[in-house]
Amino acid sequence: MSDHSTRSKFRQKSPTQRFLSILGLFMFGFYFVVGLLVIFWNNFPIEINPTYKTLFGILLIVYSFMRFARLWQNNFRN
Repeated sequence: MSDHSTRSKFRQKSPTQRFLSILGLFMFGFYFVVGLLVIFWNNFPIEINPTYKTLFGILLIVYSFMRFARLWQNNFRN
């Protein structure tokens, strides 16, 4: 493998790309934690059917993993 192709493969991100990557990871964690809170919080401040509360929490967790998959595709694959 030539030195030029090695350098281009491991090129550093610009500050904007790095910030957006960190923001994407933060949003993944945020949606994941909110989904868990909605599912497991016993005294949830909004009166809602427990089945719908669980479904909404699962939806948030699935959405967080979709965001993470898109972040992974855009930033970490070759």
